Amino acid sequence: MHITLPCPSCGEKCEHLLVDESRNPVVRCTICGHTHRGVPPKEKEIQVRVILSQEGESRVCSVSLEPGEFVALGDFLAAECGDEASGVEVTSIEAKGKRVKKARARDASTLWTRAIDQVVVRASVHKGWVTSPVSVVCEGSEEFSVGESWTFGPLPFRITHMKLRNGKVLRKDGQRAPARLVKRIYGNRL
Repeated sequence: MHITLPCPSCGEKCEHLLVDESRNPVVRCTICGHTHRGVPPKEKEIQVRVILSQEGESRVCSVSLEPGEFVALGDFLAAECGDEASGVEVTSIEAKGKRVKKARARDASTLWTRAIDQVVVRASVHKGWVTSPVSVVCEGSEEFSVGESWTFGPLPFRITHMKLRNGKVLRKDGQRAPARLVKRIYGNRL
C-alpha cells in the first residue's frame, strides 16, 4: 500500500511504501529509500445526504463518512437527523447520476435508507378460512423464531413461517431472524 507523506530525508512530499501497519506505521520513501515512522494523514469526514424512510414517511438526514470509505447496499450506518441519531440500512445508492450497489463516500450523492432501530413487523394470522392482518412495533434487534407463540394485539398465534426482506423463507422450527430483516410473519391462531 502506498501513501503520500513528506519525507524528512529528501524533503519531498511523495509516495511512501507502507512497510509495517502497526499503531505507529513504518514507511519507506519511494524517491530516496529512507525508512521512517510516518502517520498517514487522516481524511476529513464528509457529510453524505441520506433519505431516511420509516413507515411511509421520509426525511432528509446525513451520515459522516471518510471520503475514501466504501458504502454498499445492506450496510448499517448511524444517520444524523437534526439532534437525533438513528440506525439505518442502506437500500439504494446514487453516485455520479446512477444507481449503484457500491460507491466511495466522495462519489455518493444520496443514500436511500430505512430505519432499523424500531420497525413495524406485519403478520398474517390464519384460523380456518379467515386470515387476519396484524402488526406490531418492536426493536429491530428483537428476534422471531419459527414455532414460537406470539401475541400481536388481541391475536395469539404460533409462527409457521417467515418471509425475509431478501426473499428467503424460513419454515423449519427454530429458524430465527431479527425483526429488521422480517418482511412478513405467517402463523396459525391459537
